[in-house]
Amino acid sequence: MDGDRVDIDGGIMEGGGQILRVSTALSCLRGLPLRVRRIRAGRSQPGLRPQHLMGLEMIRDLCEGKLEGGEIGSTEITFTPGKIKGGTHLADTKTAGSVCLLMQVAMPCVLFAASPSELHLKGGTNAEMAPQIDYTIMVFKPIVEKFNFTFNCDIKKRGYYPQGGGEVIVQMSPVKELSPINLTERGTVTKIYGRAFVAGALPIKLAKDMAAAAVRCIRKEIRDLYINIQSVREPDNQAVGTGSGIIIVAETSTGCLLAGSSLGKRGKNSDKVGIEAAEILLKNLKHGGAVDDSLQDQLIIFMALAKGVSRVKSGPVTLHTQTAIHFAEQLTEAKFTVTKSEEEDPSKDAYIIECQGMGMINSNL
Repeated sequence: MDGDRVDIDGGIMEGGGQILRVSTALSCLRGLPLRVRRIRAGRSQPGLRPQHLMGLEMIRDLCEGKLEGGEIGSTEITFTPGKIKGGTHLADTKTAGSVCLLMQVAMPCVLFAASPSELHLKGGTNAEMAPQIDYTIMVFKPIVEKFNFTFNCDIKKRGYYPQGGGEVIVQMSPVKELSPINLTERGTVTKIYGRAFVAGALPIKLAKDMAAAAVRCIRKEIRDLYINIQSVREPDNQAVGTGSGIIIVAETSTGCLLAGSSLGKRGKNSDKVGIEAAEILLKNLKHGGAVDDSLQDQLIIFMALAKGVSRVKSGPVTLHTQTAIHFAEQLTEAKFTVTKSEEEDPSKDAYIIECQGMGMINSNL
């Protein structure tokens, strides 16, 4: 602490944009002035990229706060939050920077606003190094709503690397407080479904090849389940640029959702894209956790804010998750513990992430 300003080292642990997203969201929620140094020091191109800057500017506008050092390439910012207000907010990365990462930083904040919010997010909907928008809608949304809130996510346009141009509208109403979650019983896999897509100049055959390769790969491990992966070509008026990818979701008897996804790119064989997604899904099913590796870290901030004890069973705890826990504990009174799950089955590598949440109350309601 520097006076009453929280000082954050953006270069430790995961060393990327996630530190910025978690810290600024919590700074905004807690009304704590923040300084972040060594931003993205762990990356080949350190400092703020357009997507990070847009996220910061959106949070600043959400709470009528003050931001210093907010320019591309900047490695240090100071942020002084004000009062969170609802209404319509726009963030446009003007690149293929992920709209899902913009959503990650804004969503916890608008839950504690004074009135409903509508976020217009522009950029990449299916980008590398970020959840695809399909993952956000098919996996993240139904699970995160267990914290006792709902949101609506409408894909107006899809946008791909390198130019982006996608547009998503997220509508949310504020809540008084968040309920804790318990995601520890995995159950058995009851359904496997997914979506293989192409857009722009690519033929539908590529989507069908991705889907077929994924099904063949899953069949080697899971023989008795019907696998329904739809192949789609995005309508030209709803997609900017050329892109392809696949997401496959396994649903279990207890309502858990685990996924594997992959994106196509120039020179990457479509079979390989399908197999990659299938292998990620199978790996997530193998560890015995109730959430997949991509969801773990996205739940941490909500667990920290919720009232009461949340428990989540996951596979090996990722560096992203460890980083989120570290900064959530630094900026809230939440307390996390991670313990190896006492499995009867020694082949499983599962962990219990437990959090005594801080019980954030929305004083605006």
